[in-house]
Amino acid sequence: MTEIPLSVLDVAPRAANASAGDALRNTTELARRVEALGYRRFWVAEHHNMPAIASSTPAVLLAHLAAATSTIRVGSGGVMLPNHAPLVVAEQFGTLEALHPGRIDLGIGRAPGTDQHTALALRRTMEGLSAEHFPEELQDLIAYFTGDDAGQRILASPGRGDKPDVWLLGSSGFSAQLAGLLGLPFSFAHHFSSANTLPALRLYRDSFRPSQWLDAPYTMVAVSAVCAPTDEEAEFLAGPSQLSFLRLRSGRPEAMATPEEAAAYPYSDREREFVLERREGQALGSPDTVRAQLTGLLDRTQADELMLTCMVYDIEARARSFALIREHVAAHLTR
Repeated sequence: MTEIPLSVLDVAPRAANASAGDALRNTTELARRVEALGYRRFWVAEHHNMPAIASSTPAVLLAHLAAATSTIRVGSGGVMLPNHAPLVVAEQFGTLEALHPGRIDLGIGRAPGTDQHTALALRRTMEGLSAEHFPEELQDLIAYFTGDDAGQRILASPGRGDKPDVWLLGSSGFSAQLAGLLGLPFSFAHHFSSANTLPALRLYRDSFRPSQWLDAPYTMVAVSAVCAPTDEEAEFLAGPSQLSFLRLRSGRPEAMATPEEAAAYPYSDREREFVLERREGQALGSPDTVRAQLTGLLDRTQADELMLTCMVYDIEARARSFALIREHVAAHLTR
């Protein structure tokens, strides 16, 4: 039996009374703290046009995070490839790998991480916004790192020879199957697509072909986890994240409310049902409660690694959540 590695996914959550600088400084402080706790990776996600999130440019933020830490792997969870030319991504992450060799992960997603209007503003053309182009662009990106294409006329520098670990991210079966066919590690977004977790992981494992990157399938499951001394406090701390997601899906995104404001929000019956549905699959509560929830998730998924995301209002509560899980839960998560 071996202990399952734990990692962290962060979005630089931005509170209503805070600046983008405050959010980014909090993320930097969190990276330092979870490194000291022994977490394996610290990833940041690409999102756009979302007032509650400050992690719009992972490559820039990762350069800062890698310089502010020394041992933890840092990476993207993910870079949304439809928003970028593959050459640009190769040069950015080739630069990061050249500066911090052996510490960079490039997690790639095929969704834009935003609405279609913002995606069009990022790419400035409809070409490339469709999922049908994703496999080709992914192959182009990897080729910039490896130089496997004999007819390649463009050199990514940095990039060629400075390849980060490439992951595919997904919330459905599309990327799961592609990751398997290419022999890449696969990370599934259980934190917002829990109903698809088991089918996608099964498809990945069934589709897997050994590659120069991996001999066997490797899966990581991302899960929302809020841990506090009591179940009641954890519920209270999770309120702002639930309200932010509701507002986002309702087309009225705002910066993150305080826990008190979230607790006082007058949910309609339909809104309450939406929040309860989204909570399915989350790890939320005291250390004992979170231990049972994460153990159950691990038993169902047989994941090789868990990535925890904790979007709460206060940085100290966020850091405490990861500390409680590391101190009271991690040793029980084994395979």
